[in-house]
Parts: sequence; structure tokens; C-alpha cells
Amino acid sequence: MEFLTRKVKSVAKIDVCQINGESDSQKHKRSESAMSPAPPALQNKSSTQLCVGNQSHSVCGSKCTPVDLEMERDRIGMWGSGDGPSTGKISGLDRLKHPGLNKGLAFTISERQALGIHGLLPARVKTQEEQVQLCKISIERYEDPLNKYIYLMGLLDRNEHLFYSYVAGNVADAMPIVYTPTVGLACQKYGLIYRRPRGLFITINDKGHVYDILKNWPETDVRAIVVTDGERILGLGDLGACGMGIPVGKLALYTALAGIKPHQCLPITLDVGTNNETMLKDPLYIGLRQRRVRGAPYDDFVEEFMRAVVRRFGQNCLVQFEDFGNANAFRLLEKYRGKYCTFNDDIQGTAAVAVAGLLASLRLTGKKLADNTFVFQGAGEASLGIAELCVMAMKAEGATDAEARARIWMVDSKGLIVRDRPEGGLNEHKEKFAKDCPPIRTLEEVVDAARPSVLIGAAAIRGAFTPSILRKMASNNERPVIFALSNPTSKAECTAEEAYSNTDERAIFASGSPFPDFRTKDGRTLRPGQGNNAYIFPGLALGIVCAGIVDVSEDFMLLAAEALAEVVSQEDLDRGSLYPPLEAIQDCSVKIAKKIFEHAYSTGKAQVQPQPLDTEAFIRAQMYDPHYDAALPPQYSWPDANASPTVDLI
Repeated sequence: MEFLTRKVKSVAKIDVCQINGESDSQKHKRSESAMSPAPPALQNKSSTQLCVGNQSHSVCGSKCTPVDLEMERDRIGMWGSGDGPSTGKISGLDRLKHPGLNKGLAFTISERQALGIHGLLPARVKTQEEQVQLCKISIERYEDPLNKYIYLMGLLDRNEHLFYSYVAGNVADAMPIVYTPTVGLACQKYGLIYRRPRGLFITINDKGHVYDILKNWPETDVRAIVVTDGERILGLGDLGACGMGIPVGKLALYTALAGIKPHQCLPITLDVGTNNETMLKDPLYIGLRQRRVRGAPYDDFVEEFMRAVVRRFGQNCLVQFEDFGNANAFRLLEKYRGKYCTFNDDIQGTAAVAVAGLLASLRLTGKKLADNTFVFQGAGEASLGIAELCVMAMKAEGATDAEARARIWMVDSKGLIVRDRPEGGLNEHKEKFAKDCPPIRTLEEVVDAARPSVLIGAAAIRGAFTPSILRKMASNNERPVIFALSNPTSKAECTAEEAYSNTDERAIFASGSPFPDFRTKDGRTLRPGQGNNAYIFPGLALGIVCAGIVDVSEDFMLLAAEALAEVVSQEDLDRGSLYPPLEAIQDCSVKIAKKIFEHAYSTGKAQVQPQPLDTEAFIRAQMYDPHYDAALPPQYSWPDANASPTVDLI
């Protein structure tokens, strides 16, 4: 009867409540991108179909009401973090093809023989360390960063453990390839380099069936989603579906830098079209060849997506919004925070890493944060996010809201943000920082008027911090703080060399993309710190996932910034960096996660109960281990059957 009911549902498309459990074909479905099978679902033992009601199961008639469908869940509560597939269901060939199980030449001879793959591999058995060394040699053979990116993505498609082992052990070398700046180039060329699925593309044409698309993903234990609509990729603008490189890269760092397990991560692109004429005319473009959908249809599509995520993966599934256009980013964040487990990395993650750098700089300037005057070049997502978190940090020092906002001057494409500006261009977020003064058109004129001690750029305008502006910063401050945060490198407001050279080497500098070391006149080597969001979002996500947080409020962002600033050593500051070395980023992630975790319990926002006695040990126990597991199940001795009492047959 249950089989017949399913058959009618799938063929006749009758809109009835879903039966718990899976069909045999679903149970045995496998994908090369899957890490583990779905946990066994509870089977409905009767032929009666059930709807999920408010607090009880109600018998369903021929159809579920809209309320029933809205409340239906594939996952309720917190599931364990086990990630090992059943060994009895996996063949030797599966292990060679599956990136999460493949070990390449690291399969031992006994494993090869037992799995039936002996002879399919050369005789040589390598250690994982030898394989990582081969990866280094292979990458060094490529001169073009894009080719290095293609190699690493190919490695991820073949052997996940080896990929993450390489990235985690070579963070400084791998980060510029997997993430900014190379990922920007990869997105621009995504139609050329696309090889195989690494996430979900959900188009506006799938509206009404978003949940069905999510069900096509072979993993059910998804804890973290990074989603983009591709409208504002780094400083490169609207790349449409080619923006998928960003969610893929971000989630690779979730695993490499914070140990969130690969099968628990899902990159998603919401393809609503693109207004980029170059993309629309490119024969290699992989997305919908149409202009962007706006307004109510767009909002309804995103709303359906958020509801489908909760229905499929649970209320605790983290949704990180990434590289949405300014018009949508703030709106969607305001709409969904507090109701869903979500944050926007461009607004909040950038803010946290920038404020962490500012807090660290106070140890060099000897000031409080509220003693500074800030000028922002740009008033988009990143700048406004940083400004708001600065206000929060200054209020924590004792300043009032009005005093904190008075310290911040913001410049957009129309000049200084002032009240009743003739050129207009203000919104509710910008108006909070509007000045009561006549309009000022250029950044340099604003620097003359405000005499800032901190200059922050996040508008993707190369050369916005001119030598003249930098020299004025130096003349007004003993240690001017210069943050050129725009990505990729080609969009930075100034280089590290320009910042140091035009400030008599007194600048406290940080950037969004990496810059080479700078040799001072007295022989010192300054290593400019990279204010990369990767210092924040992996650890933040780890804390959210481990504690089961749903409401990701702003206090978590300030906590993350403070935790990162505390990790910065005096040695880091002496060499010119406001951030710890990239090699220490995994430890940074754990420290950030620990602060997030403990604050969640102190504020009653943690859903994982009871609270673990050892926070750090609990967090580390949930983290992914990139080292290979044994391919064979454990073997152990049993009592001798001949020594057991015998039973005579009658």
C-alpha cells in the first residue's frame, strides 16, 4: 500500500502530504559528490498519511493545506555529527571514484586486495605526506594562477582528504588561489573552466519547485549553505551564474580553516539572470541568458528558497548570504535575521575582520576606538557594515550612539553623505551617518575637513587613496591607519608600498588582498596584514553550527572581532601586521568559535544541550580530520567457537 501511494504521488503529481522515509531507489542513490548516505528515516508503519501539524500529527485528507506544507520538515532537532558511510554498502570501485573516500596510491596492499581493486593501481604505496608533497610540486609547475586554481579544483573533485590536507598545511600559498584574488578571475572565466557539479544552481524558472531542487542534493545532513545571486562578485560586479566560484571557495575554507565537514556544506547560486552585457553575449556563459529579475518575483523566489532550506535541512542550517547587490543585501539581512540562522558576510563578516584590525591597531596608537575619526571611501555593504560595528564597539567603550556616529564620515559616488544632499542617493542606512554640513564632493576635500586618523576604503576604486591624500594622513597623524580593503588586488585603493612610501613608513596598513613585504629604509621588513574575511567567517560558522544557534545577532560579530584581535601578538604588530599569520588561522577559528559558543549559552541561544563541560574539546571533536581513515572496518578477536558448549540436535 505504501509503495502504491508513493507511485501515485510521483506519477500523478497528486498534492498529498509526504510519507516519512525513502523509496528503495532513493535509498540506494549515490553521487560522487556525496560523503555519506542519509540517516535512516522513520518509516510510517500504517497506510495512513500524516501531516505535520502545530503540535501534533493530524490525519491528512486528499490534500495538505498550505499551513501543513509550510510546517513540514525533513529534519527536526539536532542530529549527530557522524560522517562515516556504512562500509557494507561501498565497493572498492566506489572508493576509487568517490572524492570523499578515495585515497589514491595511499590504499595499502591489504586494503587493495580486500576491496578488489588490487591491480587497478600501480604497485607503489604512498603516504599522505608524500601525496601532499607531490601536490606542491604539481602546483609550482603552473605559472598562471588560474591554472593553479583549475588544478586544485580538480584535486578536490578526485580526493577531498588530500585537497584539504594540502590547503590546511599550506594556507599562505593556497589561500590566494582558492580564495581572493584568484577566485575572482576564476569567476570571470567560470564558463571556460567549469568541469563538474559542485553545488546547486537554482534558477528563477524553478520557482515553485525550489524544495524539489534541494532534494536533488545527495546529502541530507547539510549544516552550512553559502548562497549568492552573483550580482556583486568581489569588486568585479554582476557575473550572474559564474559567481558560483565564490560559494565553492568560501565553503572550501569552511572545511580547511574551521573543520566543518565537506558533506555538511552546500554551495548554491540563485540564478535570476544577469545585467552584464559581456556575459549575456558570451557563448561560454553557463547561466540564464536574460536580464535580472527584480521586485516581487525576486523576493518571492528568495522567500521560497529560505523556507525550502528549513524544510529540507532544518531550522539550524546556516545560510550565509554572499555577494548580493547593495539593494538586496541589507534588505534581505533585515528581513531574515532573527527568523533564520543567517548572516551576510559582505556586511557583517567584513565588518568583523575590519574592526578586529582596528582594535589591534589601538595597541600601536595608544588610543581608544572612540578617540579616532574615521573616513570611509564607499558607502556600500562593506563600509556600512564596518561603520555600524564600529559604532557598536565605541558604545561598548562608553560612547553614546550620537557620539560614535559623529566620529564617522562616509563618502560615496556623489561625495560626502550629508543631509538633504542635492544629488540625493541616500537610503535609511546612509542617513544614519549623514552630516549637517554643506556638500563636499571629493574624498581629498573630506580628508581636509575631517582630519581623520583612520582611512578605510571598500568601494573597489583603484587609486582612490592618492599620494596627496596619504601624505595628508601622515601630516595629521603620527601613526595613520590606512585600510585598503577592496578586492581583488586590481581594485585596491592603494598598495602597501604606496601607503608606506607616502607616510614616511609610519602607516598602519591592512588590505583585503595580499601584498608583498615592504623593505624600510632602515632595513626592517614590514609584512602588511591581509584583512581577509577568512579570519572570521569559518570560525563564526563553526561556533554557530556547534552550538545550534539560530539567531545570529550583531553581538556575535563584535565577539568574533574581539577574539581575532586578541590573537594578534606583539610580534605581529612589530612586523607591521594587524592580523596573525595565515598559518595560524585554524587556531583563530577555534578561538572565535569558542567565544561564540560560550556566549550562545550565556544568552540562552544555544540549542545543543546539555552544555559541554570542556568547550574547546567539544568543538574540536566536531571538526573534520583531513587525514585518511582506514578503508577496511576494524577487526577484532572473538571467542573460539569450538570452545563453546555444544547443543545436541533432537
